[in-house]
Amino acid sequence: MFGVFVSLLAPVAPGQSLIERGEYVLRAGGCAVCHTDLDNDGVYLAGGRAFNTPFGTFFSPNITPDPSHGIGAWSLADFSKAVTRGEGPEGLHYYPVFPYTSYSGMRTEDIQALFTYLRSVKPVPQADKLHDLPWYLQFRFVNRVWKYLFFEPNEPPIDMSEPVRRGAYLVTVLMHCGECHTPRNLFGVLDDELFLAGAKDGPDGDAVPNITPDRKTGIGRWSRTTLIRYLTKGMEPDGDFAGGVMVDVIDESLRHLSGSDIEAIVDYLKSIPPVPNQIAGP
Repeated sequence: MFGVFVSLLAPVAPGQSLIERGEYVLRAGGCAVCHTDLDNDGVYLAGGRAFNTPFGTFFSPNITPDPSHGIGAWSLADFSKAVTRGEGPEGLHYYPVFPYTSYSGMRTEDIQALFTYLRSVKPVPQADKLHDLPWYLQFRFVNRVWKYLFFEPNEPPIDMSEPVRRGAYLVTVLMHCGECHTPRNLFGVLDDELFLAGAKDGPDGDAVPNITPDRKTGIGRWSRTTLIRYLTKGMEPDGDFAGGVMVDVIDESLRHLSGSDIEAIVDYLKSIPPVPNQIAGP
């Protein structure tokens, strides 16, 4: 199914290593945003960033190649299973706060490149922090049940032309924008009818805006140039700047993407159906 997508990156160009390609995939996926405790000057990709949610506080894991505390002992197959199915090498099922639900649509070559890059960074012997969860979520079997009831592999839209299709892959898979910009029900399942239409309870309890092209409650009045400027510099139409987690997303992810990929993101966002849903700016 996913082979119909043009890869996020062109084939490795002369002089470009698989590691460099993998770093780009990491930037597009926002891995450093979640797996580095930026607020507390944490070590790159060593985990520990807290995510306060209605279901408790989750801490991101160490994804450096440390063999004891990171992914140093993992194979490529282990990594692929974790990223696309939410299952660790030892059979441990991950909480869906990790966006494997979106990453399940990743192309094989992007997974391989990302794994190659992660194996190249400095290993950090830092143990993962324990999640702070209500008692009924502390038993991992609930994740297996959640998957059985709600998890379906991500199938991004394909009935569109390039570069819109490229933008769809970026937005719905690698950047997993819907994980924050779509509201969830009581079971933590995304509401497909309000896809990208904003959420009142986003990361750390902050409201996340509607980014569909609705003219009243979304970004329908934003020009193409304005959207590109926001994604690369964080500047909104009124001259204000992005805040909250979006600052880290721009600094650690979006500003590192190529101009053509930023334009593809804008093309895709402009192409989706507008969904009226008043949340908060932008």
